[in-house]
Amino acid sequence: MNSSNRKFIWTILILSAALLAAGILSLSLGAISIGPLEVLTAFLGKGTSQQELILYNFRLPAIVLAILVGLGMAASGTILQGITRNELADPGILGINAGSGTAVILYITFFQTAAGSLTTMGAFILPLIAFVGALLTGALIMLLSWKKGMDSIRLILVGIGVNAGLSAIIIAQQLRLEPNDFVKAMVWLSGDLWATQWIYVGALLPWMLLLCVYTLFKAHTLNVLNLGSQVSLSLGISATRERIILLIAAAALAGLGVAAGGGIAFLGLIAPHIARRIVGPKHQRLLPAAALIGALVLVLADAIGKNLLTPTEIPAGLVVAVVSVPYFVILLMKSK
Repeated sequence: MNSSNRKFIWTILILSAALLAAGILSLSLGAISIGPLEVLTAFLGKGTSQQELILYNFRLPAIVLAILVGLGMAASGTILQGITRNELADPGILGINAGSGTAVILYITFFQTAAGSLTTMGAFILPLIAFVGALLTGALIMLLSWKKGMDSIRLILVGIGVNAGLSAIIIAQQLRLEPNDFVKAMVWLSGDLWATQWIYVGALLPWMLLLCVYTLFKAHTLNVLNLGSQVSLSLGISATRERIILLIAAAALAGLGVAAGGGIAFLGLIAPHIARRIVGPKHQRLLPAAALIGALVLVLADAIGKNLLTPTEIPAGLVVAVVSVPYFVILLMKSK
């Protein structure tokens, strides 16, 4: 085993351990404090009934949800950066998050269903609505950026324009909501992990796992696309076709993340960028490392948001944005 493989394995082990520690910390914090040792005791079946109720019914599904959304957003950002060959690409910047959010807001508007009080059926419909919104947005971006093929720079510029337009539509639709629904929609769009029940986790889990596995399967294709269209064609890979397929996968991952976690900006930007500095540009290593970093960042952000200004809760998306914006500005200044 060479040094790069050893470094990758150690990176995955360290990130996994950090994610486990962040999960235990998040389980410990809250209005009712439960120490880390008490958390472990409860999971061994030796805790009190109150501890088990709090941990299993309230805190654990929220952490699993944060992990799934973080994985999805980070994987989506990694794909988009790979197909555009631009480290500034992100599902939020390209408008995919806004497209998904627009679809969900329209669903809430027409069905008069507050984001925090969806029915059981709504738990399974909402990811589908968000996926369709993200998919249609991705198709619109491809259509508008197409000119004798898909150009990476044009794709990003069109995505920024589409993002601005969809954000305006979201604001217009919010003004039609009832005051209670308006407030809930505002909090959700800020990146609030509201779907903290096992039924929502169950609705999201199979799709996220399926798409993440498919993305790993396409890691070699992403490596080839990074070499340019001419090299891809010489190796028997249609760059345009593969970019379209991977853009659909990225839109699906981002859409599912938005359905459960709202508009979490910049997570798909910083996670792959940090991972690239640690494990290098090969997507077989970059994708799992970025996914774990995204999950770790979101779990920590959710824990900070819920406990920093207790009893007031800050949406996890706002915490991620506060940390990520300075990093994004530095990255933008260094970009050619």
